Amino acid sequence: MVEVTIDSVRVSLMSNHRVVVLKERDGERFLPIWIGPFEADAITIELQGVEVARPLTHDLLKSVIYLLSAEVRRVEINDLNNDTFFARIVLDAEGDKIEVDARPSDAIALAVRCSAPLLVADHVMNRAAILPEEDARGEATQESSSVGEEGLDVFRDFVEGLDLEGLGAGF
Repeated sequence: MVEVTIDSVRVSLMSNHRVVVLKERDGERFLPIWIGPFEADAITIELQGVEVARPLTHDLLKSVIYLLSAEVRRVEINDLNNDTFFARIVLDAEGDKIEVDARPSDAIALAVRCSAPLLVADHVMNRAAILPEEDARGEATQESSSVGEEGLDVFRDFVEGLDLEGLGAGF
């Protein structure tokens, strides 16, 4: 397992989805995971220390776990299958180890609230992580190791399909 931290939560310009970017604690790799807007907000709210009037779902879950005398030991992003990440929340309930299947976004939102470590299975990092690459100016950029030219086709098709005639007309 590789320990990671939350590098950022980013908004996709193409959709209503968000990406949480995890960074290897003792390395250079980044792991982007697509998440929904509500989970992104839940993670961001906690990271920024924003006070909310009523508990969010992840706050409720944290409270229930603590009221049951349990503790979140860690969150593990433990698998990647058909482009879907899988996670588990590892709890200590009065000495008993309990593993709960979860979506990574929910598990991360809970981990942030409980100050629990985030871990990623080695095979998941090896398969889906990206490394920063230096561009011509010597600045680091993030380049995917798993997205090739065919992964860019959807963007190329979009740009080529734009009708730019008449753009700016009437100004």
